[in-house]
Amino acid sequence: MKIVKKETAYQGHYRLQVYTIQDQGKEYEREVFQTGQAAAALVYNTKRQKFILAKQYRPAIEQEMVEAVAGMLDSPDEKPEEAIIREIEEEIGYAVDKLERISEFYPSPGAFSEKIYLFYAQVSKKTSEGGGKDEEHENIETLELDAQELAEYTFLDGKTLLAVEWAKNKILPSLQNAKAKK
Repeated sequence: MKIVKKETAYQGHYRLQVYTIQDQGKEYEREVFQTGQAAAALVYNTKRQKFILAKQYRPAIEQEMVEAVAGMLDSPDEKPEEAIIREIEEEIGYAVDKLERISEFYPSPGAFSEKIYLFYAQVSKKTSEGGGKDEEHENIETLELDAQELAEYTFLDGKTLLAVEWAKNKILPSLQNAKAKK
């Protein structure tokens, strides 16, 4: 199987391409949605002992979503760590104290080329109001949840579900034990 042709069908905020694929002497076409690469983080405020999530309206699903802080890498040269540090500052207004990579994955490789780099970030110092960038038409609010609330919350966003499941196994038990000892 090999791609023999790529054509751009639409170029806007994102790009839609049509790939011609050759397999066993036959050709067929597939649409590929090119969104770029993204970085996301489950953010924990070590002073307030709360997880901070972003809440924003998502036109594709016509509703507000509560999700891990996330954003696109601005260029092919930008490192995912740089992108998520920038996004945490822009969206929720915090400087990052500690950053740990959880995973990287393709959320829907059947039609989307997007790759997401997922992190766990610890913060303690508010540096700005956050809320997103006006020029990107962002209007981001925050939601703070303690460890128990995070574990019980119903998330609909895939990257956030993955991050929370990671947290349930890796960090929530120690946070809950520390709280019980107080």
